[in-house]
Amino acid sequence: MTDAQVPNTDTEDLSKPPSSQWRDVWDQFKHHKGALWGGGFFLFILLAVFLGPFIWTIEPTYIDIRARNQGPSWAHPFGTDQLGRDTLARMLKGGQTSMAVGATAMLLALFLGTLVGVTAGYFKRLDNILMRLTDLFLALPLLPLLLVMVMLFRQPLSTAFGAETGIFILMVTAIGITSWMPTARIVRGDVLALKEREFILAARSIGTSNHKMIIRHILPNVLSPIMVSATLGIANAIITESALSFLGLGFPPDFPTWGRLLFDATDYLQQYPERVFWPGLAISLTVLSVNYFGDGLRDALDPRIRGR
Repeated sequence: MTDAQVPNTDTEDLSKPPSSQWRDVWDQFKHHKGALWGGGFFLFILLAVFLGPFIWTIEPTYIDIRARNQGPSWAHPFGTDQLGRDTLARMLKGGQTSMAVGATAMLLALFLGTLVGVTAGYFKRLDNILMRLTDLFLALPLLPLLLVMVMLFRQPLSTAFGAETGIFILMVTAIGITSWMPTARIVRGDVLALKEREFILAARSIGTSNHKMIIRHILPNVLSPIMVSATLGIANAIITESALSFLGLGFPPDFPTWGRLLFDATDYLQQYPERVFWPGLAISLTVLSVNYFGDGLRDALDPRIRGR
């Protein structure tokens, strides 16, 4: 009699490549259908607003009085405004501005929130001061504060940097310094939990400096909430910029944004309601897609629910 051949499972397991953390994140993310659709649509919006002007070459500021107040047609798929400017071209240009303001303001808010959160969580003596400062900013009424900042700094920045660049700097700064607080609180909570982990205590026992501890051990382990805050921060910044532009306190009239297009279309709402429809739809779908993408990213990066 001969012994039965028993497969060597240990050798087979060793031959398999180890599972990658980012592969596990992708496996979890792709099961979130809303996140996939949201990420795909947001990518489509980005490609449309940044590559679309190379295909649709009509200038957004070109005035054709003879073609004013026209409805959708082959020459102007989204119609024209009261000055004969092509609405599709202005939508694409406005999307570039709204996306640029949203991304830049998000980066500023993310930097401030991460700086305050890591500092408050790691240095105990600064925790109370920074958290009370965060609570103070959270208690301030957001819209009146933004309106005051715009009224105070609009003219000096426009004089110093030009109308378009000055307003861009003002929008980014105003939105960024009023939306960093949620990120700071989330990062602080994660840092407080990380400080008690074994690898942090081991690094401290061998004399690792505070700077190296934060750069090498703390920041890499709080990237997950920072990435989620980044996606949701873009949506918040786009909404805030659109609200300010809708109130007439954003960019100048000849520099379109989605909020500015809404503001210009309100006077013609009854006669030409489609002028409000297009920028409103773009803002709503973009913010919704970013929120779905951020929701799926949060679930994928959370190891407690990964694999469910």
